[in-house]
Amino acid sequence: MASKSANKKTSSCGCCCFSIRNLSFLAIFLALFTAVYSFLDARLEQFYIFDAEHLHELSQRAIKTHGEDTRSIVNYIVSELEEKVGPNYLSTEEEWVFNNAGGAMGAMYIIHASITEYLIVFGTAIGTEGHTGRHTADDYFNILSGTQLAYVPGSFEPEVYPAGSVHHLQRGQVKQYKMDSSCFALEYARGWIPPMLFFGYADTFSSTLDFPTLWATTRITGREMISNLLRFKL
Repeated sequence: MASKSANKKTSSCGCCCFSIRNLSFLAIFLALFTAVYSFLDARLEQFYIFDAEHLHELSQRAIKTHGEDTRSIVNYIVSELEEKVGPNYLSTEEEWVFNNAGGAMGAMYIIHASITEYLIVFGTAIGTEGHTGRHTADDYFNILSGTQLAYVPGSFEPEVYPAGSVHHLQRGQVKQYKMDSSCFALEYARGWIPPMLFFGYADTFSSTLDFPTLWATTRITGREMISNLLRFKL
């Protein structure tokens, strides 16, 4: 009986020490993670290669030059960005994939994807509506064609964003948005991009079950993020 009691005490002590040790490691990890996150978050500006004001002005010039020819507008934008930031940071092949997020459906062409920025052309030729998501990055939605509507709780009038305007969804904010018919935009996000992927993937598992599209999105996004990391672009 004494031996069994001693074994129980030893086992109990071992479990207790194991739990305390695990909690200590977890506390140290969280402290280090928080410190690194705070350090980098305060210095995000130094990692950006795009400028929100330039992208807005570029979008307006592209619209002025090509009118309602959206394909030519996109080509105009990508061509200038190749000269400004260099082709190594851009995907110049138009690899369009469907995108389902927040109940809305459209298609996107990923021009750039890294840890701190993404630049895409997003839109639909038939209209859509959904939830913007609450994100860890500022989102600048430069309307290239059509009109986007947005709504926040408590408002009795919609926000209206026609071609040439920019809809800035600030980090942490959320809205309902709608494109009544054909609408395309140059969407630029700057901040922490990886956490946004959960929102982008959620509809696949809860609704569409479109795993080929999920794989295409993951392949392109992963390829671009990794290639930019190899160029020391965070």
